[in-house]
Amino acid sequence: MREKVKVKKEKGKIKKAKSKNRFPLSLLPFLFYFFLCLTLSAQTAVRYAVVPDNPRPGEPVTIGVSGGEVQTAALTIGGKRLTKALFFPIPAEGGKQGFLAAVLAVPATAQPGSAVIVIEGAAGAAGEIPLTIAGREFAAEVIELNAALTGIRTEPDPQKTAEANHLWSILNRTGEDAFHFDKFTPPVSSTRRTSFFGDRRVYKYSNGTTDTSIHAGIDYGVPTGTAVITCGRGKVVLARNRIVTGNSVIVEHLPGVYSLYYHLDKIEVTENFFVENGVRLGVSGATGLATGPHLHWEIRVSGENTDPDAFIARPILDINAILSKLGL
Repeated sequence: MREKVKVKKEKGKIKKAKSKNRFPLSLLPFLFYFFLCLTLSAQTAVRYAVVPDNPRPGEPVTIGVSGGEVQTAALTIGGKRLTKALFFPIPAEGGKQGFLAAVLAVPATAQPGSAVIVIEGAAGAAGEIPLTIAGREFAAEVIELNAALTGIRTEPDPQKTAEANHLWSILNRTGEDAFHFDKFTPPVSSTRRTSFFGDRRVYKYSNGTTDTSIHAGIDYGVPTGTAVITCGRGKVVLARNRIVTGNSVIVEHLPGVYSLYYHLDKIEVTENFFVENGVRLGVSGATGLATGPHLHWEIRVSGENTDPDAFIARPILDINAILSKLGL
């Protein structure tokens, strides 16, 4: 129905009264642009997912991001940054959408309680994900070292320093290849363990002094010559003898995720060698700083020592769980 227009006389002139309900047509383009921006913003909203919801100290955390350009994820407590990891792409495959992923570790020394994962992009912080770190207790042990082992641990040595620098250059490196997403498998068939992840150690030196450390992996009490296999698919990035860890092998599985095998009696792979899950790396021994035959198995995530049992219990990167949390 057309709007009625009142007509009134004013000093002999006939004028149309202005309608109080008329909408200014000049605003239509601006309104269209406004609603278009709202629609596009809703379609491209950044989504975050974290697995698991309540990690314990020493456990890995996987972050998935969809709909945004991000670079790093940093774990913070009380505003203090503890660890960080770089994002890498998980491509779309088999009808499943792609996303960005990062794997970081809660330090074994982290206190339980509230934490925040800060998602960072090129322009700075792009989002925050609240997280609760669950409580955890670790065992304690005392290890007595003879004069030779005391010397390995305490005496300055340029070669030992060079080996340590080379090791950290590997563990702090984030590559671009993703070889393994599933659960890890144990590196030996034996279940006998002589030390556990996170053990609070006291070393008693032969000169009467002591020192403390946190055990970074799991020690399997197996005899010399026991077959040691890979825990997952990956690339051998180190296979050589080192003063402290003896015959050592390191395998890269995901960007920033490495498995380490120490004190081997013999190495049977070479660096830059690609290995499937379960491939034999060598045999166990007692080389380096070892009080007896065993295998030291360790997992590092962006340089941080991480509980190997967590990788046995669940996939390193559970794509289905992340996609479900992202709503994709």
